[in-house]
Amino acid sequence: MGIPGPTELILILAVVLLIFGAKRIPEIMGGVGQGIKSLKKSLEQEEPSKPVQTQSTAIPSPGGKPVEPS
Repeated sequence: MGIPGPTELILILAVVLLIFGAKRIPEIMGGVGQGIKSLKKSLEQEEPSKPVQTQSTAIPSPGGKPVEPS
């Protein structure tokens, strides 16, 4: 199961044409294009994320104070 070949792609396009019709396909593709542009724009404007704070690897000692592992 790899990438569909040319025959499969033509069959898929024919089914899409039958389902949606030739007039609606440009509208659908335009909407998909606008969605992708909007997603890229929002990703570019996003602030760099803050570093994730991890849990301490300190091991509690019997005295109650954490001891860093060596």
